Amino acid sequence: MLDTILFSVLPYAVIVTTIVAVTFRLRKRRFGVSSLSSQFLESGELFFGSVPWHYGILVVLTGHLIGFLVPRELLLFNSAPVRLYILEVTGLAFGLLSLVGIVSLIWRRASSPRIRAVTSRMDVLLLALLALQVVFGVSTAIFNRWGSSWYASSAVPYLWSVLALRPDPATIAPMPWTIKAHIVGFYLLLAILPFSRLIHALVPPLRYLTRPYELVIWYRRDLRPADRHARSRPAHTPRVRTAPPAPPSMPIVPEPKTPIAHEPTTPNVPEPTTPIAHETAQTAPAEELATLTPHE
Repeated sequence: MLDTILFSVLPYAVIVTTIVAVTFRLRKRRFGVSSLSSQFLESGELFFGSVPWHYGILVVLTGHLIGFLVPRELLLFNSAPVRLYILEVTGLAFGLLSLVGIVSLIWRRASSPRIRAVTSRMDVLLLALLALQVVFGVSTAIFNRWGSSWYASSAVPYLWSVLALRPDPATIAPMPWTIKAHIVGFYLLLAILPFSRLIHALVPPLRYLTRPYELVIWYRRDLRPADRHARSRPAHTPRVRTAPPAPPSMPIVPEPKTPIAHEPTTPNVPEPTTPIAHETAQTAPAEELATLTPHE
């Protein structure tokens, strides 16, 4: 009964939900489709977590996709023991690399206060599911040997039966619980894909492969203007100064000369001096002085 719910009912509920939610988000909120990078808040630990995670998980997913598309050719490739050993060791190595990357990303989210402040509940759920998915995959590669062969012979027929609308969980019923948990974890990740930053996997930046390169110049405040200019310019680029283009030549039209009217000059005649009449001081009578002086 539980296998029927997990492997016959759950896949179609997840597929319908994912298709509807992804279509709505890409059509109505396409500018919100982003990984919401926190590189500006912290970039040191991000490098040691993001790079191993992406390289490891991309190789592992590519191996799963090849086995899903051409299972017979994969079984034929594994018929030689040497090639089987090489494939198993390679898959385990990249699985461990992705495990190191996801653990580093989780530690970065938990230890940095700035990153923890911008971490949502969906981010916590997504990191937990990714970590569990990688742990189940690595444990399957270690404790259940030759996983590439039984994946092509047992798990792939079940996945194709789901796509053909005839789910047949009988092919994976006898498998260990870690493998079943690995399949259910894939369904859960697919279900939360439209609601998390994992949706950026559906819009890879292929445009960046064909666009012209961009030159980014960083300025430092502790450098003088001359040193800053020298640091920002590549060493192999010669410093060439070019004169600005000359403006188009215009015909010079001389201005018309107008005659200057000379005013007649008058001789400087000194002004006549008039004698200054000195007024005689008159004294006021004593009676007038008494009226002018205030007694109060």
